[in-house]
Amino acid sequence: MNRLPSRLLPVFAALALAGCVSAPKVLDGAYAPVQPGEVARSGATGDVVRWGGRIVRVDPLAAQSCFEIVGVRVGADGRPMARDQSDGRFIACRAGFYDPEVFQAGREVTITGRVTGFETRKVGDYDYRYPSVAADVIYLWPERKDVDVIVERYPFWW
Repeated sequence: MNRLPSRLLPVFAALALAGCVSAPKVLDGAYAPVQPGEVARSGATGDVVRWGGRIVRVDPLAAQSCFEIVGVRVGADGRPMARDQSDGRFIACRAGFYDPEVFQAGREVTITGRVTGFETRKVGDYDYRYPSVAADVIYLWPERKDVDVIVERYPFWW
């Protein structure tokens, strides 16, 4: 019987797991490879982007809700990466009511949409230039849970 060498098994397992890492269907597509900070400096509008980050606040208005987000790079699955570094802040607005009690500060979101302009707001005493995005999708990610892993070691004779 012809069996694969045992060295190839980890390679196939890694490939199978890599196939499991994919973005939710609503986040699929082709997007400009730019980050919010780059867009704020360049002043370019019109790019279709997929940006992620953590919510600072949500402003539900009469016809739309606007999100202030601290941007971080997204992984292959579209989820913001867990790290202590920002790629710039941005504003994303979408028609409809998004409840601030559900979309709470600190929650992770990924948005897709078109960069439509810029807005200057205060961050402390600093005038910050935010790229503004007309959002097609606002995807709220499930909260990450910290898990304690306990490894019990048995004597070698077990």
